[in-house]
Amino acid sequence: MKGEHLDLSSEPELAQPGGRQEDVRRYVGIKFVCCDLYSRIYINRAGSAYEGHCPGCGKPVRIRIAPGGTDARFFIVS
Repeated sequence: MKGEHLDLSSEPELAQPGGRQEDVRRYVGIKFVCCDLYSRIYINRAGSAYEGHCPGCGKPVRIRIAPGGTDARFFIVS
């Protein structure tokens, strides 16, 4: 029966056929210690890093993507 399955996974869904690729954006969670705020930062167009900034003070953050890196989805930036 439709509606009986609840999926609470944190992995982004793959684009559906006919859907737009822009709708699926990979991200990591960031706790900005500088302003005691949480935000998401998204993967850049080149797919080489997650980039963003603190929503409070604008401090930039960049997390490179490399072979052998981590599979962590949450980071703390001081």
